[in-house]
Amino acid sequence: MKNIFAIALIFVTAAATADDIDKRQVLHLTELQRDHVLTEMRALLSGTQKILEALHKEDMTAIAAHARSLGMGMAHKGEDHLKSVLPREFMQLGMSVHKAFDEIAADAEALKDSRHTLRQLSESMKNCVACHESYQIHVEKPSATRRTYSPDHRHHH
Repeated sequence: MKNIFAIALIFVTAAATADDIDKRQVLHLTELQRDHVLTEMRALLSGTQKILEALHKEDMTAIAAHARSLGMGMAHKGEDHLKSVLPREFMQLGMSVHKAFDEIAADAEALKDSRHTLRQLSESMKNCVACHESYQIHVEKPSATRRTYSPDHRHHH
């Protein structure tokens, strides 16, 4: 009986592990490219939190300022080097998020309707969720011929 229980436990564990396999598309990036993408994602997350805080205070001027800083102006800061390595769909999701923040900024100034802004932010976050559900980042291993960089030797902007 113990053997049957052990075999059943192994089978259930193996089945659960097979279901837990990450099926997201792998993006192979260098350490510097990964750092750029994740730094931008953290800025978007931090900016979204600031917008939510301003929404709580119904400060539409602050909402517009925070949203504008996350708009298309942010998107054009160093993205060209990523276009050749990131899938078109990934880039489109990212650009749609930046465009949405520009719309949030414009509408916050023009409409001054916090409920409208909250709906826009909710819609924009669906693109963030879709991206994180679809992609994962792996750092590509440097080849023997490529120079490797330690964290102390990275160039920061």
